[in-house]
Amino acid sequence: MMIDRVSLLYCRAVMMAALVLLLAGCQRDEPQSNTDAGSAPNSLVEDTAVNPDESQVVAASTQHPEASALWSAARYATPGRIPASSQRPGDIEAGRKALLDKAYVSCGLPERVFRSLLDDENTLEAPDRSVDAAGLPYGNTVSVDANGQRIVSNNCLTCHATPLFGELVIGLGNEFLDFTADASAFVERAGALVNGESEIDAWELYANRIAAIAPYTRMHTVGVNPANNLTFALIAHRHADTNAWSDTPLLALPPKDPPPVSVPPWWRMKKKTAMFNLGEGRGDHARIMMAASMLCTDNAEALAEIDQFAPDIRAFIASLDAPAWPFALDDSLAAEGKGIFEANCSQCHGTYGANGVYPARLVPLEVVQTDAALVNFAHSEQGASYIDWYNRSYYGEISTAAPGYGYVAPPLEGIWATAPFLHNGSVPTLRAVLDSSTRPELWQHTVTQADDKAAYDQKNLGWVVQVLTGDEVGVPKPAQIYDTRLPGYSNSGHRFGDHLSDEQRTALLEYLKSL
Repeated sequence: MMIDRVSLLYCRAVMMAALVLLLAGCQRDEPQSNTDAGSAPNSLVEDTAVNPDESQVVAASTQHPEASALWSAARYATPGRIPASSQRPGDIEAGRKALLDKAYVSCGLPERVFRSLLDDENTLEAPDRSVDAAGLPYGNTVSVDANGQRIVSNNCLTCHATPLFGELVIGLGNEFLDFTADASAFVERAGALVNGESEIDAWELYANRIAAIAPYTRMHTVGVNPANNLTFALIAHRHADTNAWSDTPLLALPPKDPPPVSVPPWWRMKKKTAMFNLGEGRGDHARIMMAASMLCTDNAEALAEIDQFAPDIRAFIASLDAPAWPFALDDSLAAEGKGIFEANCSQCHGTYGANGVYPARLVPLEVVQTDAALVNFAHSEQGASYIDWYNRSYYGEISTAAPGYGYVAPPLEGIWATAPFLHNGSVPTLRAVLDSSTRPELWQHTVTQADDKAAYDQKNLGWVVQVLTGDEVGVPKPAQIYDTRLPGYSNSGHRFGDHLSDEQRTALLEYLKSL
């Protein structure tokens, strides 16, 4: 029995969304006591009097302070500038090789089965890889499991690379991945091709883990990512102190309607002081990135091995630059737009050029007013259990999960390439970000990948979309349609450009093209 290529790509994509570790909350029926022993986070800072404009890490949520009684290692962030943390040094070139060829995801399909399903004619490879990876897509890695079976697993590029206008851009989140189907069904079908004990064992491990997370990773719309729920489902099955897997969940599993996220570009990491949208992910970034291994890394010894090269991967990611605007640029109009930007946007998004400064500011929800689903999960009593787990785990030894009640305004280099916009990918063009009255309620991309320059809207900065009305959307809703009426999918907030004239917005967009 064969698997079509779209299905295979989905199976690969499901595994690696865990890298985007946006710790938030989930639903659970009854309070659970904190009995899984582990240490409190090392990077706790609780002196809120140091600087009123500096984001601090505190022990209780302003929304649900009672959660701290149940989950004592849960931490939260106050609004303001997020201070930088020292990072372990790493080798950039070694990091690139490790990212593409190291087996930090230690389960997958047997290589023979995977290659038999592969459509060689449509395979895009990454250059300068191990010879073992010849013929494999850029998002896959060959390794040998504990039984000596050669397997093909994901690497982080599954979600964190995109073929942009025919060239692979490492670090650009793929906004066209399809997470709308049941991943476990595809993996079960692949099981019909395995032969021999070692292949069966490899497939069973992978299939069991995918089955555990699949019900929590189905999205309403193609392009948005279930990173939060995938991470929560994996955490729920693991002991915080040993990282050991439990077939029976140890924490309540997340709801089956994941809040959507848009995968942020990696080149922002050279400026970011906390890795994720809510200001969580402070401290050692390499240790946080190791969450990419959470699907199958089942003991502390295996984690320690990955930790040896994790700083190299972080160094490589922090070395990446944004792709340059590939079309014509009006320099005089961009210069005019720079003044508009610095007067209206720089307080949160920073300034650019030789003397540019990025403030890494966590903006309160009541100010930014964008969709609150991620924030409310993180600050619920249920969400505290996941934050607590992380901070007591191996990952939390030198890093801290501390979500704020708001969103971090990102640096904007290469912003043109990252459409759609806002943290949930709800706004298709940057012009609509600057004019909330023009944001469509229902829309869909006219293309399925980022390879056609003619499909890029140079005026409005985003992929060309078709705007729809409610009458045009059937039941059930087609997966290609983004419906901003759904919970978590709202395009509200960030109205900071509404007061600008159309001419000012056009100048501002021209400047943003130049970053």
